[in-house]
Parts: sequence; structure tokens; C-alpha cells
Amino acid sequence: MGIFNKLSTVIKSNINDLISRAENPEKMLNQIILDMRDQLAKAKREVAAAIADERKLKAQLEHEVKQQRDWQKRAMLAVKEGRDDLAKQALLRQQEHAERAAVLQQTWEAQAAETEKLKGSLRQLNDKIEEAKRKRNLLIAKQKRAQAQRRIHETMSGLSDTSAFEAFNRMADKIEEEERRSVAQAEVNAELGGDTLESEFLRLEAGPGGADVEDQLLALKADMGLIAAPASEAPKQLEAGDDEAQVDGVAEAEAHEVEAEEMSEAETDAIPEAELLSEFDKLEKSAEG
Repeated sequence: MGIFNKLSTVIKSNINDLISRAENPEKMLNQIILDMRDQLAKAKREVAAAIADERKLKAQLEHEVKQQRDWQKRAMLAVKEGRDDLAKQALLRQQEHAERAAVLQQTWEAQAAETEKLKGSLRQLNDKIEEAKRKRNLLIAKQKRAQAQRRIHETMSGLSDTSAFEAFNRMADKIEEEERRSVAQAEVNAELGGDTLESEFLRLEAGPGGADVEDQLLALKADMGLIAAPASEAPKQLEAGDDEAQVDGVAEAEAHEVEAEEMSEAETDAIPEAELLSEFDKLEKSAEG
């Protein structure tokens, strides 16, 4: 069993040395497994030698037992033939082989028992190495998970540092402030610079915003026959004898024109769409009635 104590001491010393200078845990674990396998190979060679010695002793024991039996047979043959002198010599040889066989029997039994213990220890060592290989895979997985968690924590700690974001926000505020100042400066320059008199005349020439609507309203009334169509030439003089209906039509048209002018002056603000639709509904109902 001293061989396994020696192997255990060598393995422990190698492992402690690897752990003390471990830089890459996965690499170190693989190296430890390789060292264990090397020691296992050496143990197998030692156990094989012990088994060979045990079998050699057994072969010697079997030879001595065979010689003992052979000389016993010879002694019996000599007695049958009346050769007591030869029988005595055969019995002496048979006794010598019996004594050697007895010694070899004890030696072989002790060697066989030791060999069985070595075989058991070798199996245990092999099982431990296989267990170490399984644990190695588990330890490597844990080590990789620990590395991943460490990288995550480092990343999160970097994200928790808001100095970069604060600097970005300050720069964005600065750019927006510069933009507001540029717009304000442009407005000031527009107010103070240029020909203000020309700007006023341009606004007058543009006219009120509702001029187009007034023209469309007058054109619509003319199409409906409510008012006379506008003409480029001077209006004709009414001749004597015109009927009263024509006079009434002219008066009604003038009244509508006055009403349109008053409406255009009152419609400085647009009527809400809901109110406008409501008024048209009323008109449609009254027209149907």
C-alpha cells in the first residue's frame, strides 16, 4: 500500500502547486486531471508488477506441490520393487519439496491478499479520477458563470455612472440655447432692418384675408339671379315705362349688397364648423317646409 501513499503525496503536492499559481482555472483543472492520469498509469504498472510476482509465487508453489507428489509416487514404487534404499531417498526429496511448498504457500497467500488490496485501491483511485473529471466540468461551468456575472456587474457599474449622460444632456441644452438665440437675433434683425414703409404697402396691397370669399359670394348671388352681374361698362339708365318688378329687383339687389357688406364686416372671426353645419340644417328644413 506504500505505493498509493506515495502517489497520493505526489498528487497533492502537484495540485497544491498548481492551485497556488493558478491563472486560468480551466487550464489548471485540466492539468490536474492529466497529472492524476499519469499517476494512475504509474499505479497500474506497479499493481501489474505485484500481480506478476503473485502469479510467479503461485507457479513456484504449484511446482513444489507437484514435485512433492512425484517423489511420493517414486517412494511407493521403490517399496513395491523392494528397493527400500531408493524409497528412503524419495521420501527425503518428497519432504524437502513439501517444506518448500509450505513456505511458498504462506508467501503466496500473503502476496495474493496484498495484490487484491492493490487492485481495490487502484479501482478507488480510478473512480476518484473519474469523479474529479465530472467535478472539473462542473467547476469549469461555475467558473464561466462567475466570469459572466462579473462582466455583467462591471457593465452595470459602468452604466450606473451617469457622468457621460449628464455631459450629453448639458451639450444638448447648450445647442438648443444657441438655436433659440439665433432665432431671436433673426427676429430682431427683421424688425430693425429693411424698408418698413415698403413692408406696410405690401400688406395693404395683399388686402384683407376675406377678399376672395367676398368675390365668390357676389359671383354666387349673380349666378342665382339675386343681384345683377357686374359689368365693365357704366350701368344703363332706366327708361321710362319700366315695370315696377324691375325697380323692385334693383332695390332688392341693392339691399342684398348692403347685407353682404355688413356680413363681410361681421365675419372677422370664422364661424365654428359645428355651428355652421347647424345653421345650414335649419336653412334646409325651412326650405323644405
